[in-house]
Amino acid sequence: MKTSSTILIAIVAIALGAYGTSLLAPAKVTHTEHAEEKKPEKPNDHVEQDEHGADRIRISDVKLAAAGVTLAEAASATLTDTLSFNGILRANQEAVVQVTPRFPGVAKSILRRIGDKVGKDDLLATIESNQSLTVYELKAPIAGTVIERQISLGEYASEQKPAFVVADLTTIWVDLSIYRQDLKRVRINDGVLIDPDDGRGEIKGTISYMAPIGSSETQTALARIVLQNPDGRLRPGLFVTARLILAARNVVVAVRRSAIQTLENRTIVFVREDGDKIEARPVELGDSDPRFVEIRAGLSAGERYVAENSFVVKAEMGKGDAGHD
Repeated sequence: MKTSSTILIAIVAIALGAYGTSLLAPAKVTHTEHAEEKKPEKPNDHVEQDEHGADRIRISDVKLAAAGVTLAEAASATLTDTLSFNGILRANQEAVVQVTPRFPGVAKSILRRIGDKVGKDDLLATIESNQSLTVYELKAPIAGTVIERQISLGEYASEQKPAFVVADLTTIWVDLSIYRQDLKRVRINDGVLIDPDDGRGEIKGTISYMAPIGSSETQTALARIVLQNPDGRLRPGLFVTARLILAARNVVVAVRRSAIQTLENRTIVFVREDGDKIEARPVELGDSDPRFVEIRAGLSAGERYVAENSFVVKAEMGKGDAGHD
């Protein structure tokens, strides 16, 4: 009997000791709690949502510029219904002069080359006449630019071939090819927007000439615009595109077509907010033309938006969203 009591007391003591040990031991940290303690802070470019549920990403102007992203202000615009044509720049043939030697002879000196600008009566070359063996001067008859030179030093110069061609390039012809089905819609004095594709925007002009005959090979007729070219922006020989304005309508708010993106089945524009954030703003679109899209709701005039390379911001927002998830 004493032995049984002794065994029972020993068992109870062992149990109480184990219980006390568990109370004194530090609490075990679960994997979940440890993960919460070590959870990294959100990166600077994480995706968040504003009070309207629109996604926003924090991204600096430096990063935007490095990616070639440009911003613009939403503003009123004139949307145009247009016809598009291809064209070529040509020197104004009414201001082009061929400079031909008066007498055949040998070129003794060449003073100008292609691309040189000359004034009226500037010396171009000297020719030694075969008849009198005297040297006479070849001068520029007009102010302009040397666009051709067909003699070299010591070469025989003939009155049958121009030695130089000088052109006044302060005005330029734009020759457009009009397809036969469009001829009935094109008239003299119609307004045209010319795009030289040099990144400096379109140039306004008006049609001043329509050719009375067409081309049997291309089935097109020529329409011509004369443009001022004081700074030499327009270079003969280069191709351009043109838009004939058929109708025009003003809208209160518009953005560039390149600004429109689709995100999560919503049409959005990326809008700059709070200095360092870009918001994917859902918008309602209206009318459009080849350059601009009307915004009927979601964006106000004066707000800054991503105008070019908006796909870069879309990709960044996708990466930030994946990191946030």
